[in-house]
Amino acid sequence: MPRLLIVAHAPSPNTERLRAAAERGARHPDVESVEVMVKPPLEAGPEDVLACDAILLGTTENLGYMSGALKDFFDRSYYAVLEEKQGLPCALYIRAGHDGTGTRRAVESIVTGLRWKWVQAPLLLRGAWQDAFADQAEELGLYLAAGLDSGIF
Repeated sequence: MPRLLIVAHAPSPNTERLRAAAERGARHPDVESVEVMVKPPLEAGPEDVLACDAILLGTTENLGYMSGALKDFFDRSYYAVLEEKQGLPCALYIRAGHDGTGTRRAVESIVTGLRWKWVQAPLLLRGAWQDAFADQAEELGLYLAAGLDSGIF
């Protein structure tokens, strides 16, 4: 059974809503044969990446960069998965209080080095909180899980 790994930093109630929405989408009843694993970045590691077939990353924008927790995940996992997980389908959402471009560039740089495959452009959730952000995160989780379920990814 294909496995989707969601690694998302959720330090606030709203970012927790995003992570829960992404998981809800990934566990949609129409997706029949995908195992979903959700971990915060400080608990996820290379063994989780090696065991997955696609990954959804979630981060806050912190001083124009990704969260320290997601950076720590990459620091601990990068070389351990570099050779074995090339081509891993991935997606990203960024909860950005400003524009999110620095955060996006930072994650894209790491993903390029890992040779992972973007399944869609990063989702930038900019500005003041909007309830629609959770809907977008849910749709992203569903998209990844449905792609795995159907064999597209």
